[in-house]
Amino acid sequence: MVNVYSQLKGFPTPSEQPNYYKMLKNIGDLTENSKAKLLVAVSDNNKIVGGVLYFDDMKNYGSGGTATLEKNAAGFRLLAVDTTIRGKGIGKLLTNTCIQLAKDTNQSQLIIHSTKAMQIAWKMYGKIGFKRSEDLDFIQGNLHVYGFRLQF
Repeated sequence: MVNVYSQLKGFPTPSEQPNYYKMLKNIGDLTENSKAKLLVAVSDNNKIVGGVLYFDDMKNYGSGGTATLEKNAAGFRLLAVDTTIRGKGIGKLLTNTCIQLAKDTNQSQLIIHSTKAMQIAWKMYGKIGFKRSEDLDFIQGNLHVYGFRLQF
């Protein structure tokens, strides 16, 4: 995740947001909360090629703004796909897995956040059915973070 995010043009660098990258480096720590699941995509040769952090309860989502107050909602954060394998459907697979997990627990919506540096992901989210939700937007440091939701 550190490698993927640090290569995004227009995204803060590790020196600009060291605490964010420390969190990415130690992503497994966030799964200590029983409502968070780290989902990974693994290649045929056992290499991790993607990952995402799924939350079945928004109160543990850990974002700025109002998302943590949403009821009957699940969310995911920190979707990352190895840059050498992009375009192979890994991001869509991880996203659809999160959608199914939310539906399996009878949530009425799935909430996510993204930045302008992640325009490729925005296109994928739109095709899947996510809609921009300005009420979920927030500012993290100097970075504008945009909310999206998929209602079931």
